[in-house]
Amino acid sequence: MALTIGVDVGGTKIAAGVVDESGEILAKTRVPTPADPQWAVDAIAQGVRELKEQYPDVSAVGVGAPGFVDRDRSTVLMAPNIAWENEPLKQRIEELTGLPTVVENDANCAAWAEFRFGAAAAFDDMVLITVGTGIGGGIVLDGRLHRGRFGVAGEIGHLNMVPDGLDCGCGGHGCWEQYGSGRALRRYGRERAAADPIAGKRMLELNDGVAETIRGIHITEAAEEGDPLALSCYRTLADWLGRGMADLAALFDPEVFVLGGGVSDSGHLLLDPVAASFGAYLTGGPARPRANVVLASMGSAAGIAGAADLARI
Repeated sequence: MALTIGVDVGGTKIAAGVVDESGEILAKTRVPTPADPQWAVDAIAQGVRELKEQYPDVSAVGVGAPGFVDRDRSTVLMAPNIAWENEPLKQRIEELTGLPTVVENDANCAAWAEFRFGAAAAFDDMVLITVGTGIGGGIVLDGRLHRGRFGVAGEIGHLNMVPDGLDCGCGGHGCWEQYGSGRALRRYGRERAAADPIAGKRMLELNDGVAETIRGIHITEAAEEGDPLALSCYRTLADWLGRGMADLAALFDPEVFVLGGGVSDSGHLLLDPVAASFGAYLTGGPARPRANVVLASMGSAAGIAGAADLARI
């Protein structure tokens, strides 16, 4: 049984695990992400060494890092949440652990996990869309992770949806994640409850009457109860997601779209209107084959499992 270690590097935590060939995580470790970018490298290495002590037979390490990773899967070109810039992460981890190391974008790792072990395991072509604070994603075509010429393909959250639209943290304007993310859902709830407190009564009750601090959890709870205004927020979110997915279908023609990320935890509250919106915006009408739209199944294990499996390739 070939064992590898997968590391999922986030802005607030670094999680690592020993993973077998079936994607099962046999042991895990987790530490807060240090503020200093070099300490973050040391924290990754320390977690790997701890796991290697438990499982001496591990053969390699895969690191899922936020931001741009070069074509050689070795250098983090830019990771704004950790302040890495041209960080030779592969070399550093190999020096500190003595294990062969592969570095990959974190959303690509999650997409690979869903393709290999999760919701897209029965398909050859898939697109993962992670709907959280922003929008991330990963693309698998003909059974291969699509990374592009420079290694930075799949930054789908920054497709330009609205020319000169809302400011985005990437420096652009009108990016998809400004309209189809968890942050966007929160904005819809706050704006609508403030504009019509009577219609927004339930969301306001869940948040002590303050529209400006309504969170996604309040909108979701109200929507699950059937609240019309909260449901309208989800419909708007779904409409934007469906628009973007139709564009991605025109480009990549995948067999399946997998919806992941924190907002996807709302299940069919999100899935059903997104699938309907996608169908409405897809070009070609009934004559065109339509991709499946499903929920991710790997959850928080996806980053670790995907990174570990990519270390075997």
